[in-house]
Amino acid sequence: MSKDFTHFNDEGRAKMVNVGDKDMTRRKARAQSRVFVNRETFDLIKSGGVKKGDVLTVAQVAGVMGAKKTKDIIPMCHPILMDGIDLSLSLNEDDLSVDITSEVSCDGRTGVEMEALTAASIAALTVYDMCKAVQRDMMISDVCLLDKSGGVHGDFHRER
Repeated sequence: MSKDFTHFNDEGRAKMVNVGDKDMTRRKARAQSRVFVNRETFDLIKSGGVKKGDVLTVAQVAGVMGAKKTKDIIPMCHPILMDGIDLSLSLNEDDLSVDITSEVSCDGRTGVEMEALTAASIAALTVYDMCKAVQRDMMISDVCLLDKSGGVHGDFHRER
């Protein structure tokens, strides 16, 4: 098994990496996702006319909850004491999309990239769930890490 992959033991089986000897450092990560909708769905979200409720607020809360549950749904993720989870959801009229950005931070021994990605993904899935009675062909796209800081691998900034 390649030494580049840290989540495999000597037998080639999955393991959770031991981070006990790593230094505690300040860590932050930002991720994004987008949900593309049609004009009718966009207008309903914008006007607050979706029958299930306020789409953006519910998706924002769901994203926070998703980040907190990352350790429960991604098998090799460590439980992390996050000190900040924030999501920004905006309506993009030009693209008929809901643009989602998440930011997660902690002081810890392992990064918060997965928590930021989970937050953005769960928020996007929640937009879909809230609007599926109106539109079934929405598309979730552009889920990616935007940037991260802290840790032994240093900073990462996605080229736009």
